[in-house]
Amino acid sequence: MKLHPTPLNGCVVLTPTIFPDHRGYFYESYSKDDFNEVLGYDVNFVQDNESFSTKGTLRGLHFQKGNYAQAKLTRVVQGTVLDVAVDLRENSPTFGAHFSVELSSENKKQLFIPRGFAHGFVVLSDTAIFSYKCDNYYHKASESGIIYNDPTLSIDWKLPNDQLQLSKKDLELPGFKPLEL
Repeated sequence: MKLHPTPLNGCVVLTPTIFPDHRGYFYESYSKDDFNEVLGYDVNFVQDNESFSTKGTLRGLHFQKGNYAQAKLTRVVQGTVLDVAVDLRENSPTFGAHFSVELSSENKKQLFIPRGFAHGFVVLSDTAIFSYKCDNYYHKASESGIIYNDPTLSIDWKLPNDQLQLSKKDLELPGFKPLEL
């Protein structure tokens, strides 16, 4: 597993070691010891989530507040997505900045998003299966988010606005500036 830093401190792209042969390929998508060694500190994942979505589905930007904040390790099992992390750490030099990366079943890259970030993704392929680990359990009362098209963040979702599909809940999220963390 190789770690590739991003401009957002603590948010990293991981590339696994793949072992291809005439039958296909094999790789470890996650090993706690290897992951923590490469990252340089311990993360204890407690929950795995998976979603199936069609092209243009945008899920996000989501986060949990306070004691229920979550770090995530994301990957794509099938298809291609644009995965986006937004730094919400008020004391961070990159507060309000975002990073995006294409994750796919082809490149097998993963994105580690530490606590203190909002997260979202959009499906770029016809369909996608998106999988992620969380280091804290879902807690409904602590969930929050930011509207996907906030002008302050200016995220390029790589698809025209008329091709995006969002839930009613995600369309009603507040903007970045009035955000209460």
